[in-house]
Amino acid sequence: MSPAAIVNAAPSPSNGTKIVPVSSVKPIITPSSILPPAPSNSVPAWVQPDLTRLLRVEHLPGSFAARSVSLVDLPAGAIFARISGPTPASCAYTSVQASRDLHIELNSDLVFINHSCRPTLLFDMTRWEVRVNPELKGGLKAGDELTFFYPSTEWDMVQPFDCRCREASCRGTISGAKDMELEVLSNYWLNPHIEGLLQEKHAANGKGNGVHNGVKNSSSTAS
Repeated sequence: MSPAAIVNAAPSPSNGTKIVPVSSVKPIITPSSILPPAPSNSVPAWVQPDLTRLLRVEHLPGSFAARSVSLVDLPAGAIFARISGPTPASCAYTSVQASRDLHIELNSDLVFINHSCRPTLLFDMTRWEVRVNPELKGGLKAGDELTFFYPSTEWDMVQPFDCRCREASCRGTISGAKDMELEVLSNYWLNPHIEGLLQEKHAANGKGNGVHNGVKNSSSTAS
């Protein structure tokens, strides 16, 4: 340990009692469970990392045909990457909704992670982390396409599209969580801002606000 990492050290007393030095070195990585809260309309100051060893972008023929592929093996529920370098933005085809008041541009190759109705990843916008889907059997494998369920972050998308994931559970046209039935959304992990908006929608429709009980929320993946 560097001498600069020790403070308040003093010579041992004459009675032989051992003094434990106090270290000024702080953990390099702050556990996500104790990260400070941030205003819902701003990008947290601590957000930051590097994707070149985690994914490969494949540019395929045609419009909107790029996709991203994993370069790593990770168990279900593991952190894939922190969201790095985002900037506040208007709601757009390339943006991600980070809270009810904030949309961001990712400004990284994470933007090439496509939608799937059976996703390999989830975007946890409370922790600003991309995680392996906790329900992904066998975890994430190198060579797997990286996907997430867009309505887990997006309430009202500016550019709806017909999903081509070809999964048996395909939901067809994807336009945001506001246009999906709660029964469908209950099969997916959703960010808290989507849960809150669903509660408001169902309360306004006279159906109560018990959305939390029917949706796989962020608490199920807390570390």
